Amino acid sequence: MENHQVSRYVKRTQKDYSMSFKLQIVQEIEHGQLSTTEATNNIVFNVERLL
Repeated sequence: MENHQVSRYVKRTQKDYSMSFKLQIVQEIEHGQLSTTEATNNIVFNVERLL
């Protein structure tokens, strides 16, 4: 008998951002240039624009 292994590949829906991008966002929040809500909205907007 043959054993068939089922692939358990799951497509990732999460975007991996570079460390420099993440640090830039954190720095802007810490300096009061962005609120956490504004940062989230900007990131979502940029992702949607790329699609």
